[in-house]
Amino acid sequence: MWWEVILDALKDTAILFPFLFLMYVLIEVLEHKTSAGKPNRALAGNCAPILGSALGTVPMCGFSVMAAKLYRNRHITLGTLLAVFIATSDEALLVLLTTPALLPLDKVYSILAMAGVKFVLGFAVGYLIDLIFMKYKAVRPLPLPCEHGEIPEEEHDGHMHEHTDGHDHAEHVHGNEHEHYDACKHTHKSRVNVYLVSPLLHALQVAAFVLLVNLAFGYLFFALGEDKVVAFLKAGKWLQPLVCSLIGLVPNCASSVILAETFAIGGIQFGSCMAGLVTNAGLGIMVLLQGKKEWKSAAFVALFLYLFGVAVGYTVNALELLL
Repeated sequence: MWWEVILDALKDTAILFPFLFLMYVLIEVLEHKTSAGKPNRALAGNCAPILGSALGTVPMCGFSVMAAKLYRNRHITLGTLLAVFIATSDEALLVLLTTPALLPLDKVYSILAMAGVKFVLGFAVGYLIDLIFMKYKAVRPLPLPCEHGEIPEEEHDGHMHEHTDGHDHAEHVHGNEHEHYDACKHTHKSRVNVYLVSPLLHALQVAAFVLLVNLAFGYLFFALGEDKVVAFLKAGKWLQPLVCSLIGLVPNCASSVILAETFAIGGIQFGSCMAGLVTNAGLGIMVLLQGKKEWKSAAFVALFLYLFGVAVGYTVNALELLL
């Protein structure tokens, strides 16, 4: 019934909201409390794609949201962003873990294989993208905390902090990993605004958008019928990677659930499921689209994920046939 779609959308959004809020609080802590030490080097250093891919394997979409936000503020590279997105599986791994359609050993094999392959693909692509786009690799180090112990006021979404004392403060580039800029400003936000109000407003904005998306795609799946989607995937064996990759781009947990459930009952091949899960970045792309100047980056990321997912799907399916 149509009212079940509304209830499901509200439930999914309500479950996601606490994670969104905590992620934005964590981002604020990183941006205001992290100096140019180990955490900063981890985000901008040589291990960033591996760390991003490892975080992406955690079965929750909050890390893709966090990565998208950090990328919009130029704190991580495009390669690290793609590493997180490729490794992200949303709720698919949890569905495989709890489904009665698979035997216990099959569950373990499927989960380890999917998570492992996506982890390796994530950091491999991350390093390759950073190597190709080397001249765009430079990221903005996280700001130094104010010496006065106050919370610096910052302009979000990629704008540098400015001093208001009348002195010009040019950005210094030293060409090494210890680069940093001073985020201190004479006008300071209160800690409540920074660590509570700002994350809450951001989380509410994203949650409202998520609710609209959940309603839209919920009605779409309701109109088409989940059984028809599964039947179509079963019939179109050679089209599966193309269709599954497209389904994976849907910023809704229903996409990863459908892919995992259809794979569990034998409706799609392992490679086809991998194709969809490679493109599935949770709400990450949606967060990128919130930036007015980021639509080109979001379009590039979405297109890259789709084409890469299709390639992975056909490759894995071909290997299965050979073996």
